[in-house]
Amino acid sequence: MTNKTDFALPKGLTLGEEVTYEAHYNPLLLQGVPRALSRDAQGIDTANLPFSGVDTWTGYELSWLNAKGKPQVGILECQVPVTSPFLVESKSFKLYLNSFNQTRFASLAEVESTLGRDLSQCADHEVEVKVFLPSQFDAFDVVPLKGTNIDHLDIEVDSYTPDASLLKTLSHKVSETLTSDLLKSNCLITSQPDWASILIKYEGRALDQSALLRYLIGYRQHNEFHEQCVERIFCDLQQLPGMNKLTVLARYTRRGGLDINPFRSNFETPYTNRRTARQ
Repeated sequence: MTNKTDFALPKGLTLGEEVTYEAHYNPLLLQGVPRALSRDAQGIDTANLPFSGVDTWTGYELSWLNAKGKPQVGILECQVPVTSPFLVESKSFKLYLNSFNQTRFASLAEVESTLGRDLSQCADHEVEVKVFLPSQFDAFDVVPLKGTNIDHLDIEVDSYTPDASLLKTLSHKVSETLTSDLLKSNCLITSQPDWASILIKYEGRALDQSALLRYLIGYRQHNEFHEQCVERIFCDLQQLPGMNKLTVLARYTRRGGLDINPFRSNFETPYTNRRTARQ
């Protein structure tokens, strides 16, 4: 059984419907989803967010034509701030990028400015965009998440929906970074699996690592967007006794040439975008 969210998507979105793939530039393909939908349901004060951060997208299948009609390729990196009223829906993002395939642009600067303008309009907030050319692709080398991986813990699991009551803290205080490669949720629209590695960096009373792993595995049949899952995890952890500084970063595997990496923190700035082996 899948776990449905307690909010409804706004009418007028074409998410989940059969679509025609367009090869010529069409900014109308982009669709935003109000962040307030899930934040209101979770009790997050949109006007006073408990975290800062960004959603970092990496687009590996970006191509366009130069002024002479010759194909060009690049890797897109964009940063959507958590303060944007809308998140960018991933399938619409992919369809939008496809629309560049047979479109001529006079320069790389024009490609970047077009992407920045359209994504900013979709998110209703300024979105930072950079396109890396093939000579710069070595910037996307594989770097594992740094921290103590807890996946080796021998636990018994019988629940696959999120349950914050599973989380526990111990009496002693620590400053540590924990990671797991076992995070999986499902797309809110299509129920397709979304796979991720997660990093949790914190200071405060020590997390019970077995309890944390059970909690993270609990997302396995949960239907929610990537960004919403990370914010739910952050808020559930932040509410624990003795939790002071906290960062949650999830690096999701790519789908349709796109990966998304939501970063939420109450004490530090987003990390450099470095992909993991599964991305």
